[in-house]
Amino acid sequence: MNKTTRLKYACYSANVTMSAVGNLSPVLFLTFRSLYGISYSLLGLLVLINFVTQLIVDLIFSFFSHKFNIAKTVKSIPLFGVCGFLVYAIWPFFFPDTVYAGLVIGTVIFSAASGLAEVLISPVIAAIPSDDPDREMSKLHSVYAWGVVFIIALSTVFLLLAGNENWQWLALIFTLIPLTSAFLFFGSEIPAMETPKQTSGALQLLRNSGVWFSIFAIFLGGAAECTMAQWCSGYLEQALGIPKLWGDLFGVALFSVMLGLGRSLYAKIGKNIGKVLLLGTIGATVCYFTAAVSNIPLLGLLACAFTGFCVSMLWPGNLIVASDRFPEGGVFIYAMMASGGDLGASVGPQLVGIITDAVIANPAAISFAQSLNLAPEQLGMKMGMLCGMLFPFVGIFVYAAIRKTERKKKVQIKTEPKGDITWKIKKQN
Repeated sequence: MNKTTRLKYACYSANVTMSAVGNLSPVLFLTFRSLYGISYSLLGLLVLINFVTQLIVDLIFSFFSHKFNIAKTVKSIPLFGVCGFLVYAIWPFFFPDTVYAGLVIGTVIFSAASGLAEVLISPVIAAIPSDDPDREMSKLHSVYAWGVVFIIALSTVFLLLAGNENWQWLALIFTLIPLTSAFLFFGSEIPAMETPKQTSGALQLLRNSGVWFSIFAIFLGGAAECTMAQWCSGYLEQALGIPKLWGDLFGVALFSVMLGLGRSLYAKIGKNIGKVLLLGTIGATVCYFTAAVSNIPLLGLLACAFTGFCVSMLWPGNLIVASDRFPEGGVFIYAMMASGGDLGASVGPQLVGIITDAVIANPAAISFAQSLNLAPEQLGMKMGMLCGMLFPFVGIFVYAAIRKTERKKKVQIKTEPKGDITWKIKKQN
């Protein structure tokens, strides 16, 4: 295996670690509830801690990336992941009376690793010489989606066969993923990446309104993706009456399959990212609306799953657009985009939960639900899903503006004399 291939596989395994970080706690929520009596609010807090930790890491790197040795930091990412999973898994053995504290500490540590990976792995892939960097970026992010499918399937089968009481062994198995990444990074050469020379350089880029527009675009993309990813299982169970086991397998897992399929297809044959982003938000809006208003379980399930295909390029696609528009930003741009995406991933699911709880607690909404022959929880979930639709809906206008801007720059004529011939090179986005 040559060094370039080894480095790519190291980056891919780092993204699979991110898949484990994002899905380990949600998969174990009911296990923690039954074994330790942890409240739903505290369980939900673990997800918030995950995203907030990643957001803090993103912001630190946004302004102080020039203070870090990028190569050493990249190679340290899997080590943080291993430590986090170990603390998460073994804490209950030694401190059975403070299980939740161990879950929080472990979550903070492996979420820090995920935040570093989010900021640095994409620019590492972008810095590797390639005939088609856009497709390489899409391939990297498709690995994350396929990683989610693997994590959900492995976790479901493991808990079914080994029992919920042996969940710690599942977390210990997950340490093999960052260990593999650490082995692959060892001996790899990390390519040089641009960073602002000082904090003032980052502040200068932030004065560019286009940077903020790109951050807002990935905020919408992150919200559109993660809202459905976090809620589709619960929605299928509560609103459509599909059992949790099938909701996990055919909700979360099938959503991730479609997410991976969309990214893999773009990596194979994709082009014109502006058009892909616009069509993706239109499709996602339709899917959210269909899932929210349909009372047919199969149709709702298909709408939730196909949302994964529609939103598949909203995160990596925005990274492609931003890195092309602001090449001088280097790691800073990737860090700011990661911050925007993580903020969307935090706000979107939280908004759905708030709306759902508000509907359930509203007497008028309860009466309205009864008139529709729906349980309050069903109406609450449907209203929450309609609010989730707002993110891709607003994205339609944002990505239409991006596409309009890109189309103005679509054809760049470069004149290069060669004898008596003038060559015209058209750059197609």
